[in-house]
Amino acid sequence: MSKFKWFMHPVLILSCSTLALAVSLFLYIYWYTAALIGFQEVVRRYNLNPGQFLDYHTWFVILVLSILVALILLGISMIFIYSQKTLQLFRLQNNFINNFTHELKTPVTSLRLYLETFAKHELPRPEQLGCLQYMIQDAERLSDHISRILNLAQLESRSYKGNFSTMDLVELTENFYKRNSHLFSGANIQCHNPSNRAWPHPVDQSLFEMLLMNLATNAIKYNTAEKPRIDITFTWQRRDLYICFTDNGIGMERNQLKKIFKKFYQIGRSEDMSARGSGLGLYLAQNIARIHKGRIMAHSEGIGKGATFTLVLSRGVAEAY
Repeated sequence: MSKFKWFMHPVLILSCSTLALAVSLFLYIYWYTAALIGFQEVVRRYNLNPGQFLDYHTWFVILVLSILVALILLGISMIFIYSQKTLQLFRLQNNFINNFTHELKTPVTSLRLYLETFAKHELPRPEQLGCLQYMIQDAERLSDHISRILNLAQLESRSYKGNFSTMDLVELTENFYKRNSHLFSGANIQCHNPSNRAWPHPVDQSLFEMLLMNLATNAIKYNTAEKPRIDITFTWQRRDLYICFTDNGIGMERNQLKKIFKKFYQIGRSEDMSARGSGLGLYLAQNIARIHKGRIMAHSEGIGKGATFTLVLSRGVAEAY
């Protein structure tokens, strides 16, 4: 049966439906025109009154029919596009469920093994501390996944307002990465402020730190360098603040630069388990940027050439500084 699945492909169905409708319209006009010519010949041959047989609205009827057919084709096209987007969303959700289940199952299995080890064996104190440290990491991993799901629901709620206060973004960013350096061990994260000035801006601190966490985690996850590096640069361009996060990761193709901000989207095919994760990190980051009246853009020269994620924030109240 798999050989015949192409018969049910949406593109083929749409193409056949459109072709059938176009052929029907052509044949109708052709036959109608032929019949009209026949009537005209009969009228001329027998010197009859054309008004008795020919309606002057003929071409108007054809025009109306053509418009109706065009509307039908437009409707079919819109239904097709909607169905394709729905199918794509279903695939992304399925990919999300598979990968997210894997992300949850791995730390749970690890925790269970460590607990069983504690239950069956008397371990020396150093080994106990080592196991406990791994268990804490697994628990933090689980907590991070659960928080992302809860935060997603919160950010997508139209009633969410945020708790904003004006803060120096350079200081906030530097302190965040220093305070959480244990989460980015092995990575070199540097902040650059060429103008050597403060960059005050109204932000929701918890959300902004979530954005910083997601961008850094994403840069390190998709990185095969011996020492991952992230350079964060603060600059003014025109009337907006640009914060550029440049990494030495695996990079990406140009056609993926916009897709990566979609919900559940991950670089790599769904069956490729190297593309692990929830597919929500950059989607959450983009939503956080929008709550701050900003946006995130991605740029990459190609595979193996790293990537730059640029957070653009409107100058807003920072203009007074």
